[in-house]
Amino acid sequence: MAVEAAEASTATLALSETNINWERLDKTKFHVIGAILFTAQAAVLHPTYVVKSRLQVLESRSTSSRSGLSTFKHILRNDGLRGVYRGFGTSAVGALPGRILYLTSLEVSKDVMLKYTKGLDMPEATHIGVANGVAGMVSNLASCAFFVPFDVICQRLMVQGLPGTTVCNGPIDVVRKVIRVEGFRGLYRGFGLTAVSQTPTSAFWWGSYGAAQSIIWRSLGYGNDVEKKPSQPEIVTVQATAGMLAGACSSIFTTPIDTIKTRLQVMDNYGTGRPSVIKTTKKLFEEDGWRGFYRGFGPRFLSMSVSGTSMIVIYELIKRISVRRD
Repeated sequence: MAVEAAEASTATLALSETNINWERLDKTKFHVIGAILFTAQAAVLHPTYVVKSRLQVLESRSTSSRSGLSTFKHILRNDGLRGVYRGFGTSAVGALPGRILYLTSLEVSKDVMLKYTKGLDMPEATHIGVANGVAGMVSNLASCAFFVPFDVICQRLMVQGLPGTTVCNGPIDVVRKVIRVEGFRGLYRGFGLTAVSQTPTSAFWWGSYGAAQSIIWRSLGYGNDVEKKPSQPEIVTVQATAGMLAGACSSIFTTPIDTIKTRLQVMDNYGTGRPSVIKTTKKLFEEDGWRGFYRGFGPRFLSMSVSGTSMIVIYELIKRISVRRD
């Protein structure tokens, strides 16, 4: 037992720069730098979200001959650059406080889980994966109540002009029209589906990221020798690889639910009654069969793979910059 404890302590020391906990961070610097870098990342990836959303909402006869690239060109040709950035302003502003809530709850719950599962008999990769997975689940649940209304607004702005959608002049007009027709709860369309889909997605993403990173480090021979510490380029490469794998796997399992959620939030041509998950699912299946649930998969796969890589590189960079030096 003493030898195992010594090895664990040595491994923790050797890889201390790859797993910076909440207590070591300057919280103000962490959130300020994070807001700047994550907003820049969102600006780069936002066009893929617009393309994905429009493909998911278009009717079958429109999507059968249209790819993500042709949809992107179509938007540029008709609406110019502003067309692929519809909803970005609302998304950027709304994401700031939501991201603070998400990241804080993520780091705090991860530290708590690592602490209280430390004595359990399980492999290191499993231990880290479980702690990260639970932290991802908790942080998503904590932030869902804040993010969903902004998601509804942004999605409606992204799909302006498509059949079955309501034309709105900016985010304020979206809020006014939604509340007039459905009341305040209209801003929470898809909340249950978002929580049900994104909570396990977040848990799966963070869990697989933590486990993959641990496995990669061990396979490269790090952790058992205190004298052998990874360089900064190695840290970035391993974390980026783990993030890309986690994002790609998550997109495969979660695209069907995301397609239903997007259509539920933006479509208004359901006839009588309030839109529901069952109505949305049935209509989508009638239009395009099972393949309809993977509408927009290409842009979403690309987006989640790239965002998984860039997000984790930015996230871990922010943590390294924000470490207290006292």
